[in-house]
Amino acid sequence: MAIENLSGLLSKTSYPGRGIVIGKSMNGKYAVTAYFIMGRSVNSRNRVFTATEDGIKTEAFDPSLLTDPHLIIYHPVRKIGSDLIVTNGDQTDTIRDFVAEGKTFEEALRTREFEDDAPNYTPRISGIMHFADGKYGYELSILKSSEGNPDSCERFTYQYFAPISGEGRFIHTYMGDGSPLPSFTGEPEKVEIPDKINEFTSEIWESLNADNKVSLYVNYTDIATGESDVRIINKNT
Repeated sequence: MAIENLSGLLSKTSYPGRGIVIGKSMNGKYAVTAYFIMGRSVNSRNRVFTATEDGIKTEAFDPSLLTDPHLIIYHPVRKIGSDLIVTNGDQTDTIRDFVAEGKTFEEALRTREFEDDAPNYTPRISGIMHFADGKYGYELSILKSSEGNPDSCERFTYQYFAPISGEGRFIHTYMGDGSPLPSFTGEPEKVEIPDKINEFTSEIWESLNADNKVSLYVNYTDIATGESDVRIINKNT
């Protein structure tokens, strides 16, 4: 699989939906993750990322405009022990609870399915970053309907326990705009990961469709020390 420029991938479509990137910086120093959300409806666009003690949560920017919190209000990022979880829904909490019980990322996601938002049946995308003894690896997952058939949930888990410096994997909910929205297909895309958090944050934010982008979270964690540097951008300010 050829390595891609993330800004190029994002610029190709007006609506990749929600997306997760996880990888390692070019200099090998940082474990990197990014998560973004987009929206087409007033309800979806009326959101911000807010920092929490263990990660971030989504909140309504204007509470008076919130019509349905289902599927849009959740904790996208939560830390459990030395692991960092990032997802596009409330499965973040499912994974956290299973890990706390000594179970695995994959075991947690066997209890979940794609979102109940017919006719899109939006995939649940999830990632977990593992840190131990100065080493780092990560996993990604997607749960999706079988080509739009809600009677079948397809589950895919991808493990990267020896990530290569300068490389990451990008998974997102949709392949583009449409009605219904077409679910992501294929393996997570291989993308370039730079050394500088500000550079990567700007690259993603500026490449997302201006009308549809809502919020972005980026985290660079020093693999040796565990110290994190975080950026949060909200269109609604």
